[in-house]
Amino acid sequence: MSEYLYPAGTTAQSGSSVAIDPELAGWSYCGLQVLQMGPGDTRVVTTGDDEAAILPLAGECVVAVEGMRFEVDGRDSVFSGIAGFAYVPIDSEVQITSPTGGEIAVCTARATRHIDPYAVPARAVSVEVRGASTASRQINNFLSASFWEADKLIAVEVLTPEGGWSSYPAHKHDEMSETEVELEEIYYFRIDGAGGSGFFTCYTMDGEIAETVTVHDGDAFLVPKGFHGPAAAFPGHHMYYLNVMAGPSQERKWNICNDPRQEPAMARLMPLGPDPRLPLTAAD
Repeated sequence: MSEYLYPAGTTAQSGSSVAIDPELAGWSYCGLQVLQMGPGDTRVVTTGDDEAAILPLAGECVVAVEGMRFEVDGRDSVFSGIAGFAYVPIDSEVQITSPTGGEIAVCTARATRHIDPYAVPARAVSVEVRGASTASRQINNFLSASFWEADKLIAVEVLTPEGGWSSYPAHKHDEMSETEVELEEIYYFRIDGAGGSGFFTCYTMDGEIAETVTVHDGDAFLVPKGFHGPAAAFPGHHMYYLNVMAGPSQERKWNICNDPRQEPAMARLMPLGPDPRLPLTAAD
Protein backbone atom coordinates (compact mmCIF):
# COMPACT_ATOMS: atom_id res chain seq x y z
CA MET A 1 0.00 0.00 0.00
CA SER A 2 1.30 3.46 -0.92
CA GLU A 3 2.04 5.72 2.05
CA TYR A 4 0.68 8.65 0.02
CA LEU A 5 -2.64 7.08 -1.04
CA TYR A 6 -5.61 7.28 1.33
CA PRO A 7 -8.40 5.01 0.06
CA ALA A 8 -12.00 6.16 0.44
CA GLY A 9 -13.09 6.12 4.07
CA THR A 10 -9.64 5.78 5.66
CA THR A 11 -9.59 9.38 6.94
CA ALA A 12 -13.33 9.57 7.70
CA GLN A 13 -14.56 11.15 10.92
CA SER A 14 -18.07 11.60 12.25
CA GLY A 15 -20.02 13.45 9.57
CA SER A 16 -17.09 13.65 7.13
CA SER A 17 -15.98 11.14 4.49
CA VAL A 18 -12.58 12.87 4.22
CA ALA A 19 -10.73 14.66 7.02
CA ILE A 20 -7.14 15.51 6.11
CA ASP A 21 -5.24 18.23 7.96
CA PRO A 22 -1.52 19.13 7.90
CA GLU A 23 -0.87 17.04 10.99
CA LEU A 24 -2.27 13.88 9.40
CA ALA A 25 -0.48 14.62 6.12
CA GLY A 26 2.85 15.28 7.85
CA TRP A 27 3.32 18.65 6.20
CA SER A 28 2.66 22.33 6.95
CA TYR A 29 -0.15 23.91 4.96
CA CYS A 30 -3.04 22.28 3.11
CA GLY A 31 -5.99 20.16 4.15
CA LEU A 32 -9.37 18.92 2.96
CA GLN A 33 -12.62 17.94 4.65
CA VAL A 34 -15.67 16.55 2.83
CA LEU A 35 -18.84 17.01 4.88
CA GLN A 36 -21.68 14.53 4.45
CA MET A 37 -24.90 16.45 5.11
CA GLY A 38 -28.55 15.47 5.19
CA PRO A 39 -31.37 17.82 4.08
CA GLY A 40 -31.49 20.79 6.45
CA ASP A 41 -28.31 19.80 8.32
CA THR A 42 -26.08 22.51 9.75
CA ARG A 43 -22.40 22.18 10.59
CA VAL A 44 -20.24 24.71 12.42
CA VAL A 45 -16.59 24.96 11.38
CA THR A 46 -14.04 27.02 13.32
CA THR A 47 -11.22 27.96 10.97
CA GLY A 48 -8.51 28.93 13.48
CA ASP A 49 -5.23 29.24 11.56
CA ASP A 50 -6.84 28.07 8.30
CA GLU A 51 -8.48 29.97 5.47
CA ALA A 52 -11.00 27.89 3.54
CA ALA A 53 -12.97 27.56 0.32
CA ILE A 54 -16.38 25.93 0.77
CA LEU A 55 -17.39 24.10 -2.41
CA PRO A 56 -20.50 21.95 -2.98
CA LEU A 57 -19.60 18.66 -4.64
CA ALA A 58 -23.23 17.53 -4.58
CA GLY A 59 -26.20 19.54 -3.36
CA GLU A 60 -26.04 23.17 -2.32
CA CYS A 61 -25.26 25.12 0.83
CA VAL A 62 -25.71 28.38 2.68
CA VAL A 63 -22.64 29.82 4.43
CA ALA A 64 -22.93 32.28 7.33
CA VAL A 65 -19.75 33.96 8.58
CA GLU A 66 -18.83 37.31 10.17
CA GLY A 67 -22.41 38.55 9.87
CA MET A 68 -22.65 37.70 6.16
CA ARG A 69 -24.83 35.07 4.51
CA PHE A 70 -23.98 33.48 1.15
CA GLU A 71 -26.20 31.15 -0.87
CA VAL A 72 -23.68 29.01 -2.72
CA ASP A 73 -24.65 27.57 -6.11
CA GLY A 74 -24.73 23.78 -6.04
CA ARG A 75 -25.05 20.87 -8.48
CA ASP A 76 -26.26 17.29 -8.57
CA SER A 77 -22.70 15.94 -8.80
CA VAL A 78 -19.24 16.96 -9.95
CA PHE A 79 -20.02 15.31 -13.30
CA SER A 80 -23.27 17.22 -13.90
CA GLY A 81 -22.32 20.87 -13.43
CA ILE A 82 -20.08 23.56 -11.99
CA ALA A 83 -20.61 24.94 -8.49
CA GLY A 84 -19.97 28.28 -6.90
CA PHE A 85 -17.95 28.60 -3.70
CA ALA A 86 -17.55 30.73 -0.60
CA TYR A 87 -14.23 31.93 0.80
CA VAL A 88 -13.93 32.21 4.58
CA PRO A 89 -10.96 33.66 6.47
CA ILE A 90 -8.81 32.64 9.40
CA ASP A 91 -10.16 32.98 12.96
CA SER A 92 -13.79 32.60 11.91
CA GLU A 93 -16.78 30.60 13.07
CA VAL A 94 -18.58 29.39 9.96
CA GLN A 95 -22.09 27.96 9.83
CA ILE A 96 -22.72 25.70 6.82
CA THR A 97 -26.32 24.65 6.13
CA SER A 98 -27.41 22.37 3.28
CA PRO A 99 -31.11 22.74 2.41
CA THR A 100 -30.94 19.79 0.03
CA GLY A 101 -28.28 17.70 1.74
CA GLY A 102 -25.18 16.52 -0.08
CA GLU A 103 -21.40 16.63 0.00
CA ILE A 104 -19.60 19.87 0.81
CA ALA A 105 -15.82 20.18 0.39
CA VAL A 106 -13.92 22.45 2.77
CA CYS A 107 -10.51 23.14 1.19
CA THR A 108 -8.06 24.64 3.69
CA ALA A 109 -4.63 26.22 3.97
CA ARG A 110 -2.70 27.53 6.95
CA ALA A 111 -2.62 31.29 6.52
CA THR A 112 -1.74 34.50 8.35
CA ARG A 113 -3.58 37.27 6.48
CA HIS A 114 -7.26 37.98 7.13
CA ILE A 115 -9.31 38.46 3.95
CA ASP A 116 -12.98 39.42 4.16
CA PRO A 117 -15.42 36.60 3.30
CA TYR A 118 -16.92 36.50 -0.17
CA ALA A 119 -18.78 34.16 -2.50
CA VAL A 120 -18.48 33.53 -6.25
CA PRO A 121 -21.42 32.21 -8.32
CA ALA A 122 -21.00 29.23 -10.62
CA ARG A 123 -21.36 31.36 -13.74
CA ALA A 124 -18.30 33.41 -12.71
CA VAL A 125 -15.99 30.39 -12.39
CA SER A 126 -13.44 30.37 -15.22
CA VAL A 127 -13.48 27.11 -17.22
CA GLU A 128 -10.39 26.17 -19.22
CA VAL A 129 -9.71 23.26 -21.59
CA ARG A 130 -6.03 22.35 -21.41
CA GLY A 131 -3.92 19.90 -23.41
CA ALA A 132 -4.72 18.14 -26.67
CA SER A 133 -6.11 14.92 -28.13
CA THR A 134 -6.09 12.06 -25.60
CA ALA A 135 -4.17 14.27 -23.14
CA SER A 136 -6.93 16.86 -22.62
CA ARG A 137 -8.78 17.95 -19.50
CA GLN A 138 -11.20 20.55 -18.20
CA ILE A 139 -10.03 22.90 -15.44
CA ASN A 140 -12.55 24.74 -13.26
CA ASN A 141 -10.41 27.58 -11.92
CA PHE A 142 -12.61 28.40 -8.96
CA LEU A 143 -9.72 29.48 -6.72
CA SER A 144 -6.63 29.15 -8.89
CA ALA A 145 -3.70 31.48 -8.32
CA SER A 146 -5.00 33.71 -11.15
CA PHE A 147 -8.63 34.00 -10.00
CA TRP A 148 -10.06 35.41 -6.77
CA GLU A 149 -8.21 36.27 -3.60
CA ALA A 150 -6.69 34.14 -0.87
CA ASP A 151 -3.59 34.28 1.29
CA LYS A 152 -2.08 30.82 0.63
CA LEU A 153 -4.88 28.61 -0.72
CA ILE A 154 -5.00 27.48 -4.36
CA ALA A 155 -7.76 25.08 -5.43
CA VAL A 156 -9.09 23.87 -8.80
CA GLU A 157 -11.24 21.08 -10.20
CA VAL A 158 -10.11 18.84 -13.07
CA LEU A 159 -12.29 16.61 -15.25
CA THR A 160 -10.82 13.99 -17.57
CA PRO A 161 -13.08 12.27 -20.12
CA GLU A 162 -13.25 8.47 -20.05
CA GLY A 163 -10.25 6.86 -21.72
CA GLY A 164 -8.26 10.10 -21.50
CA TRP A 165 -5.09 11.22 -19.74
CA SER A 166 -4.55 14.42 -17.79
CA SER A 167 -1.82 16.17 -15.81
CA TYR A 168 0.42 15.40 -18.78
CA PRO A 169 3.26 16.15 -19.07
CA ALA A 170 3.92 15.30 -15.44
CA HIS A 171 4.94 18.39 -13.51
CA LYS A 172 6.36 19.37 -10.14
CA HIS A 173 6.35 22.35 -7.78
CA ASP A 174 8.53 21.32 -4.86
CA GLU A 175 11.25 23.99 -4.66
CA MET A 176 11.62 27.74 -4.73
CA SER A 177 13.38 28.75 -7.96
CA GLU A 178 13.00 31.01 -10.98
CA THR A 179 10.64 28.47 -12.53
CA GLU A 180 8.90 26.85 -9.53
CA VAL A 181 7.06 27.70 -6.33
CA GLU A 182 6.95 25.15 -3.53
CA LEU A 183 3.42 23.79 -3.01
CA GLU A 184 1.99 20.81 -1.16
CA GLU A 185 -0.94 19.24 -3.00
CA ILE A 186 -3.94 17.03 -2.30
CA TYR A 187 -5.66 15.11 -5.09
CA TYR A 188 -9.22 14.02 -4.20
CA PHE A 189 -10.67 11.68 -6.83
CA ARG A 190 -14.22 10.96 -7.92
CA ILE A 191 -15.00 8.40 -10.62
CA ASP A 192 -18.21 8.47 -12.67
CA GLY A 193 -20.09 5.17 -12.68
CA ALA A 194 -20.05 2.08 -10.51
CA GLY A 195 -16.91 -0.03 -10.68
CA GLY A 196 -14.80 2.67 -12.29
CA SER A 197 -11.24 3.55 -11.42
CA GLY A 198 -8.13 5.17 -12.86
CA PHE A 199 -4.37 5.43 -12.59
CA PHE A 200 -2.22 8.12 -10.99
CA THR A 201 1.56 8.51 -10.92
CA CYS A 202 3.93 10.42 -8.61
CA TYR A 203 7.73 10.13 -8.70
CA THR A 204 11.04 11.84 -8.03
CA MET A 205 14.05 11.63 -10.33
CA ASP A 206 16.17 10.05 -7.58
CA GLY A 207 13.61 7.27 -7.03
CA GLU A 208 12.72 8.26 -3.46
CA ILE A 209 9.09 8.37 -4.58
CA ALA A 210 8.04 5.97 -7.35
CA GLU A 211 4.27 5.49 -7.19
CA THR A 212 1.82 4.35 -9.81
CA VAL A 213 -1.47 3.61 -8.08
CA THR A 214 -5.01 2.62 -8.97
CA VAL A 215 -7.43 5.24 -7.67
CA HIS A 216 -11.12 4.66 -6.94
CA ASP A 217 -14.07 6.90 -6.18
CA GLY A 218 -13.39 8.87 -2.98
CA ASP A 219 -9.64 8.20 -2.76
CA ALA A 220 -7.12 10.92 -1.89
CA PHE A 221 -3.44 11.10 -2.81
CA LEU A 222 -1.02 13.45 -1.03
CA VAL A 223 1.81 14.89 -3.12
CA PRO A 224 4.60 16.17 -0.83
CA LYS A 225 7.10 16.59 -3.68
CA GLY A 226 8.14 15.23 -7.05
CA PHE A 227 6.57 15.01 -10.48
CA HIS A 228 2.91 14.03 -10.49
CA GLY A 229 0.83 12.86 -13.40
CA PRO A 230 -0.33 11.60 -15.66
CA ALA A 231 -3.74 10.56 -14.37
CA ALA A 232 -5.70 8.17 -16.57
CA ALA A 233 -9.46 7.65 -16.65
CA PHE A 234 -10.50 4.06 -17.37
CA PRO A 235 -12.70 3.56 -20.46
CA GLY A 236 -16.35 4.15 -19.66
CA HIS A 237 -15.68 6.24 -16.56
CA HIS A 238 -14.97 9.97 -16.48
CA MET A 239 -12.49 11.06 -13.78
CA TYR A 240 -12.71 14.11 -11.51
CA TYR A 241 -10.17 15.40 -9.05
CA LEU A 242 -10.16 18.31 -6.67
CA ASN A 243 -6.68 19.82 -6.20
CA VAL A 244 -5.89 21.68 -2.98
CA MET A 245 -2.50 23.41 -2.81
CA ALA A 246 -0.57 25.71 -0.47
CA GLY A 247 3.04 26.47 0.42
CA PRO A 248 5.46 28.86 2.04
CA SER A 249 5.75 31.48 -0.72
CA GLN A 250 4.78 35.00 0.31
CA GLU A 251 3.39 35.49 -3.18
CA ARG A 252 0.47 33.22 -4.06
CA LYS A 253 1.32 31.74 -7.43
CA TRP A 254 1.44 28.45 -9.35
CA ASN A 255 4.79 28.03 -11.07
CA ILE A 256 5.67 24.53 -12.24
CA CYS A 257 8.34 22.52 -14.04
CA ASN A 258 7.32 19.83 -16.54
CA ASP A 259 9.16 16.53 -16.90
CA PRO A 260 11.28 17.37 -19.98
CA ARG A 261 11.21 13.75 -21.14
CA GLN A 262 7.46 13.98 -21.78
CA GLU A 263 7.34 17.37 -23.48
CA PRO A 264 8.18 16.14 -27.03
CA ALA A 265 5.19 13.77 -27.04
CA MET A 266 2.91 16.56 -25.82
CA ALA A 267 4.24 18.85 -28.55
CA ARG A 268 3.26 16.27 -31.18
CA LEU A 269 -0.27 16.12 -29.78
CA MET A 270 -0.89 19.87 -29.61
CA PRO A 271 -1.68 20.38 -33.34
CA LEU A 272 -4.53 17.86 -32.98
CA GLY A 273 -6.49 20.21 -30.73
CA PRO A 274 -8.43 19.31 -27.57
CA ASP A 275 -10.79 16.39 -27.08
CA PRO A 276 -14.11 17.52 -28.64
CA ARG A 277 -16.03 16.13 -25.63
CA LEU A 278 -14.62 18.94 -23.49
CA PRO A 279 -15.78 20.76 -21.52
CA LEU A 280 -17.79 18.01 -19.84
CA THR A 281 -19.72 20.36 -17.54
CA ALA A 282 -21.01 23.92 -17.44
CA ALA A 283 -22.49 26.31 -14.88
CA ASP A 284 -26.05 25.72 -16.11
